[in-house]
Amino acid sequence: MVRMDAFIDRLDPDMCVVTATAGDEQAGCLVGFASQCSIRPVRFVVWLSKVNRTYEVARGAEFLAVHLLTREQRELADLFGGQTGHRVDKFARTAWTRGYGGAAVLQDACAWFVGRIQQQIDGGDHVGFVLSPEQSGEHEKADGRPLLRLADALSIDPGHPV
Repeated sequence: MVRMDAFIDRLDPDMCVVTATAGDEQAGCLVGFASQCSIRPVRFVVWLSKVNRTYEVARGAEFLAVHLLTREQRELADLFGGQTGHRVDKFARTAWTRGYGGAAVLQDACAWFVGRIQQQIDGGDHVGFVLSPEQSGEHEKADGRPLLRLADALSIDPGHPV
C-alpha cells in the first residue's frame, strides 16, 4: 500500500454540509470531500461515507443540497459533523427551508446550491454523488468571511457510527 500522508496532510479543503431528502426522511452531514468536477456543463461531486445516515437517505433522493459555512459557523459544523442522524434530529436544531425538489436548505449557510443527482460513483468507503445544479443562493451577511476548512474542523469528533 502506498502511503499518501506527505500529500494528503498538506490539503486543507473547504468543508460543506450536505443535506438529503427522500420521502419523509431527511439527513445531513459535514463533508470534506467535495469538488467541482466539470466546467461545461457545471457538475459538482460530494462524497458521502457509507456508514453515514446521510448516505442512506441520499441513495433514495433525487436532489442534494450543498452548503458552505464560514469559520464563524462552528456550531453548525459541530451539529452536522459531530452528531449522527441515527440518534439526533439535526433539522429540529437549526433553521432550514424547502428548496428545489424538496431539498432541505440551511438558512444560515453563507452559500448553497441544490443539485440533481446525475450519477453515483463507488469510491471505496465513500460514494460520490455527481450533481447538476438546479438552484443556488447566498447569505448576504457572510460576504467575504473565510470559509470553514478542514483545519478548522479537525477537532470535531465524527458523530456517525464506526
